[in-house]
This record gives sequence, C-alpha cells and structure tokens, in this order.
Amino acid sequence: MTADQSADRPLLELKGLDVGFASDKKTVIPAVIGADLVVYPGQTVAIVGESGSGKSTTAHAIIDLLPGTGRVTGGQILFEGTDIAKARKGDVVALRGSSIGLVPQDPMSNLNPLVRVGAQIKETLVANGVAKGKAADQRVVELLEEAGLPDAERRAQQYPHEFSGGMRQRALIAIGLAARPKLLIADEPTSALDVTVQKQILDHLDRLTDDLGVAVLLITHDLGLAAERADHLVVMYRGRIVESGPALEILQDPHHAYTKRLVGSAPSLASQRLSAVEHRAEVREQAVQTAEEVAEEVATRPDEFGEGSGVVVEAKQLTKVFSIRGGRPGSSVQFTAVDDVSFQLRRGTTTAIVGESGSGKSTVARMVLGLLDPTSGSVEFDGVDITTQTRKADQLAMRRQMQPVFQNPYASLDPMYSIYRSIEEPLRTHGIGTPKEREAKIRDLLGKVSLPASVMSRYPNELSGGQRQRVAIARALALDPEVVICDEAVSALDVLVQAQILNLLNDLQAELGLSYLFITHDLAVVRQIADNVLVMQEGRVVEQSSVAAVFDDPQEEYTRRLLDAIPGASVPLGA
Repeated sequence: MTADQSADRPLLELKGLDVGFASDKKTVIPAVIGADLVVYPGQTVAIVGESGSGKSTTAHAIIDLLPGTGRVTGGQILFEGTDIAKARKGDVVALRGSSIGLVPQDPMSNLNPLVRVGAQIKETLVANGVAKGKAADQRVVELLEEAGLPDAERRAQQYPHEFSGGMRQRALIAIGLAARPKLLIADEPTSALDVTVQKQILDHLDRLTDDLGVAVLLITHDLGLAAERADHLVVMYRGRIVESGPALEILQDPHHAYTKRLVGSAPSLASQRLSAVEHRAEVREQAVQTAEEVAEEVATRPDEFGEGSGVVVEAKQLTKVFSIRGGRPGSSVQFTAVDDVSFQLRRGTTTAIVGESGSGKSTVARMVLGLLDPTSGSVEFDGVDITTQTRKADQLAMRRQMQPVFQNPYASLDPMYSIYRSIEEPLRTHGIGTPKEREAKIRDLLGKVSLPASVMSRYPNELSGGQRQRVAIARALALDPEVVICDEAVSALDVLVQAQILNLLNDLQAELGLSYLFITHDLAVVRQIADNVLVMQEGRVVEQSSVAAVFDDPQEEYTRRLLDAIPGASVPLGA
C-alpha cells in the first residue's frame, strides 16, 4: 500500500467497542465502554491511562487475547476493513505475528524459562514462514541486535533466567517484530528498560514506522514518552476514552480534568521536574531540622551502632565479583559487577544511584542491606563496619535500622498474608510490643501512608499496585528505621500513583528525618526525590555530585546521554 493510499484507508478502526468480564453466568462487568479509535498505516497512536483504565484490555481485545472471562460484548474491530471481532478463531490466530504483532509488558512471565531465548524467537520466524534452518538462526541474531542486545549470538544461546529484566523485554520486542507485522501493539514495551535503551528501542520502532509503514499502537502510562513518540493521543479513564486528538495539542491544552492530572503528574515532563524542585526546597528545611534532632538522639545512644554523625551510611571501595558460567561445560569466568564504589549518605537526605541495567546499582543496594557480601571494601552504618558483623544479634539490630522497599509491589508481599500480618511480621520478628500495641502501631503506619485502617483485613490481591507499594512502605517503617533503601520502588507504578508515592516519601522524610538510598534508572524521578546522585556505568561510579549539578552541568558524556534520553524532556508544554 502506498503512502497516499494509507492516508485514505484505516489499518485498524474500533467502533463503539465494548469489552466485559463475566463475574457469573448473568453478570458482566464492563471494562471498555464505547471505544472509538482509528490507526492508519505508518501512524503511531498512544493510549494513555492508569492501571484499570482499560487501555491494555482494549489492546488485547484486538487480537482476541482477553484473559479469563473477558469478551467483546459490542461494537466492531475493523482490521483492513474486516470485522475481526466476529471472525473465526482460526482467522484471528492467523493474523497474530504475521499481520498484528504484540510486545507484552511483563518480561518475567512471557518467556518460557525452559527454552533458550534464541529458540523462542526462531519459533516465531518458522511459524510465520519468515525463515527456517540456518537462515532463521542468522535472523534471530539480527533481531536481537536490532532490539539492542550486545553479543547477540551468545545471548541467543542463553535462557531467560540469565537475562536481566530489561534484556528479557528486548527479547520480547525481537519476537514481536520478527515477522514484520503491519500493526505492532506495544503494551508498555519499555517500562522495564533504562532510558538509553528505551530510546534505542523507540527509535527502532520509529524507523519501522517510517521505512516499512508499520503502524504502532502504543500502550503506556508515561505521558512524556507518548508526547515524543505518538502522532495521536487517546486518553482512557475508567473504561472510556475521555480525550482524543493530536498528541502535542492535548499535552499543551488538555481539556478533561483527568488529562490535566496526568500532565501535571508526569515526572518526565519539564513542568513537573521544575515543580518537584520547588517542592523539595519547601520540605528541605523541615527535613534538615528533623535530621538534626535524630542525629542528637543517635549521638546519645549506647555504642550499639557507634557515635552519631552527619553521615549515616558510608560505602568504602565496595567491589563485588561473581563467577558466572563460561562457554564450556564446567568452566566459569569472573565478572566484576561493582568496582571500587565509594559514597556517603548523609542523615535526613536522599542519595540516588542511577544507571542502566547491569550497571551494578542494585548490587550496591544489596551489599548495603547486608543481603550480599562484598568481595572487598566495607559498608559503615553510624561508623560501624556491618560487613564484618558475625553475631546474629548485631545483624538483627542493624536490620532494624535499614529497611528495603523493593521494585515489584506484586512480588514483595506474601499473597497468603493479610495486610495486617504483613506489616506486623517485622514487629513480631524483633519482639516489639504486645498484640494490642502492635495493632495501634499498624493503624498509625497505615495512616502515615494514607491508607484506611480497613485495609488491615484485606489481602494483596485485593489491592492495586499503588496500594501495595504503600503497604510495603508502611512495613519498611514499622521498625522506625533511620535508612530506607528504595530499589526501583516506583518504576512499576502509573504516573499518578508514582507521583503520590514520591510525594509521600518526601513528606515522610520531612516528618521522620529518614535517609533514603534511592536506586533507579529513571533520571526524571531522581530530580523529584534526590539531593545527591551517583551515576554508575559497568560497575563503576562515573559521576557523583548534587542533583542540581548533574542536571545543569553534567561532566561525563555517559551522564549527558542519560539526560538526553529522558522521554518528554524537550516537549514544549502549554502555560
């Protein structure tokens, strides 16, 4: 189809699409209501909205992959003029891969753990008649290289568990693009990726759109990404499309109240980053005052953790070397994940560690937490080297003072524990309080993270991702720690919830004098939450300074690349 023809005929058109989920034989709960949407060949359309808005349900309805009891209950799904909502199952299956590709969101559950990554991509090529045999093997390597994986030939022979989350997502992108489909549905395709890799992948999708006429239906909660990448923007809220139009027009002049909230909360947009700096300036005076009070309290304690000072955590020349499987059976090679990293975390402040996947930032966090022994170097907490502690009582006492909040709010809570038991567990483990005192403490903690006390009796599967992360924060605060280590604590959350959690962390820091070590790949978030920043690349610290200095005058080319890759940073917004 030529460019002129593509402008006249939609590739995909939704007309009054209704999607529902059956709760019983008679009751259908609506998930998408009256959705109208048009995608032309070569066009990129972004659907934006928070969890539960219906954006992924809309995408999955197009290729008949609705989970559970979900089904199309009304309207039309026209693909090249044919209503595939009423097509036979076999006809829709035939479209998958060859005409409509899908890049799913979760890289952990969408690759077979028992099959090599290359074989899974090859399976797609063979199934769609693209290539077979040695030609397919060569094409697998090319697709992995296109998706941004270095040493693609060796990586193709590895299993999913040997890949990082970002690498797994790149493999899924390679699978989605394998048969060169006419429409690619990308469901949060870069949510697990670093900004530089995200830019590489999205640049690649742009090239496909330009060179091959591949249309992209982009599902995302990142308005900055949508602003840069989409021609047309569709905003969904509670199953309905509440705003639709040219992306830049909507971002510069949003009409619906929900769209205005999205624009105001997106950390990757310039206006939000500036307001975040002002917010941190407002709370800084309170935080410093509280931190000084905490420092005085620590200084008068017994020598459990040493004498108090302005520095609460200090890492000195931390190094971690892993032995990993080599190319021959039984062989191994030494891999230096962290190489001579030193930094200080001052009381009542936030230090962020940023870098791409594999930079070593999470390994540093695990060594600071005592979950991983360093190969060399030390971690001092209030002047005491915790890496040399061997007594369990000393280790337990240290853990009371440093608590983690992990990335995945769905995996960090035991699904068999009620919310009450999840938060109570650290209190019971450390023998703190009577049952009545612990209940009062839990009610207070839930109040601090803006959750009602009624949540105590519920279970994790009854909460949203943002609510679960608030519970994880409440649990981390249960032991009144001095330091909270947040390892990608907001990367799995929608922008509105992300903004709420970041503001909550800022407010708790001001109220309680907390010190944060914040691990993230999102530099836009760093601008909102941190005072100081370490930039890591391949295990080493390449730049270390205040956040203002790093953003305003980066010294290293790698840091400049990270900053340039922030989606939406250059998007001109309205007043």
